[in-house]
Amino acid sequence: MKRKLNQHTFRSWIRTFKDVCKQLIIPFTIFQAIRTILFPSTFDILLLTIFIVVALSYHYELI
Repeated sequence: MKRKLNQHTFRSWIRTFKDVCKQLIIPFTIFQAIRTILFPSTFDILLLTIFIVVALSYHYELI
């Protein structure tokens, strides 16, 4: 028998996940910026760019 997911529980879980991401994106971005300054590589610059875009999208509530 297939069990159906409760949509309200699912939305609560996603909301909690988004709140955790909002809290952690700034420290990760700062750490990555320091790492990019000390040991620059293509991967570090790409990862820093992704973190900055995600942080700005959370700030302007695009996500």
